Amino acid sequence: MPEPKRISIILAFGGIYLIWGSTYLGILFAIQSIPPLLMAGTRFLLAGLILYAGARISGAPRSPRADWRTALIVGACLLLGGNGGVTLAEQYVPSGVAALLVATVPIYIALLSWFFGMSKRPSAITWAGLAGGFVGVGVLIGPTLRFSTTGESPHAWIGMTILLCSSLIWSAGSLYSRTAKHSSSPFLAAGQQMLCGGVLLLIAGIATGELRHFDPRQITMQSFGAFVYLVLIGGIIGYVSYAWLLRHCEPAKVATYAYVNPIVAVFLGTAFAGETLTLRTLVGAGLIIGSVAVVIMAQQMKAKTYSIPAIIEPADCA
Repeated sequence: MPEPKRISIILAFGGIYLIWGSTYLGILFAIQSIPPLLMAGTRFLLAGLILYAGARISGAPRSPRADWRTALIVGACLLLGGNGGVTLAEQYVPSGVAALLVATVPIYIALLSWFFGMSKRPSAITWAGLAGGFVGVGVLIGPTLRFSTTGESPHAWIGMTILLCSSLIWSAGSLYSRTAKHSSSPFLAAGQQMLCGGVLLLIAGIATGELRHFDPRQITMQSFGAFVYLVLIGGIIGYVSYAWLLRHCEPAKVATYAYVNPIVAVFLGTAFAGETLTLRTLVGAGLIIGSVAVVIMAQQMKAKTYSIPAIIEPADCA
C-alpha cells in the first residue's frame, strides 16, 4: 500500500502545481470572448453546484444558517474580491505577471496576522522575506506607474493595482476563514463558498453592464474550452487534490504551491499566449517567489503550522 499512496501524493501535488498554475492562462483565454465577471461568476456557480451536490449525496449534513453566513463572507473576499480582481486584471496584464503578484498573498497574510494579533511579531528572516517580496512588486509595477515603455499594455498599471488590492482582500478573507465556523465537510464548505461567490460575481457583472454587451454567439471555441477547463479541472479536480493533500501531508508542504504556481503560469503564458518574458519580469519573479519561500520556511522554523485558506486556486486567486 505505501507505493500507491506515494503515487497518489505525487499526482495530487501535480494537480495543485500544474492545474492551479494553468488557471491563469485559462482565465486569459476565457475572457477573450466572455465578459470577465460573468465568466468568473458562472464558473464558480457551476463548480459550487457540483461540489455541494456531491457532498450532500455523500452524506454531508445540511448546513445551518451560520455556515452560510461564513460562506457568504469568505466567498465575497476570496472569490468576488480576490478571483474577480484577478479576472478583471488579466484584461490589462499578462497572465504570468498576474500570477506573480497574486503570489504575494502569503506575504500579506504574514503581515495581517501579526497586525491583528493572530501571530507573533515576524522574525528577522521573515522581515527579510517580506522586504524582498515588496521590492519584487516594485520591480514589476514601478515602470508601469511611470508610464515607461515596458512592452505591456499602456494600462498595465490598472491591472497591477487591481491585483495588489485583490490579493490584500483575499488575504483578509483567508484569515477570517481560519477562525470562522464552517461545515464539517470541506467539500460542502467549498461548495457553499463557491455558490455564494459565484452569485456575487454574477451580480457584479450585471451591475457593471456586462450582460448588456454580451452575445453568447460571439463566444469562441478557445474561450468556451478554457471556461470548461476552469470549471471541471481547475475548480473540481484542483480542489479535490488540494483537500486530499491537506489530509495526508503537512500543510506547510502543501503551501509550496504558492511559489510553484507562478513559475508554471509564467512558463505557460510565454509558451502558449505569446507573453514576453523580460528581464524585469525575471528579476521580479525571483524576488517574489524567493521571498514567499523564505516567509513560509521561516514559519516552519518557528514550529508553526502554515494555515491555508479553505478555498484557493490563488488560482486561482485565479
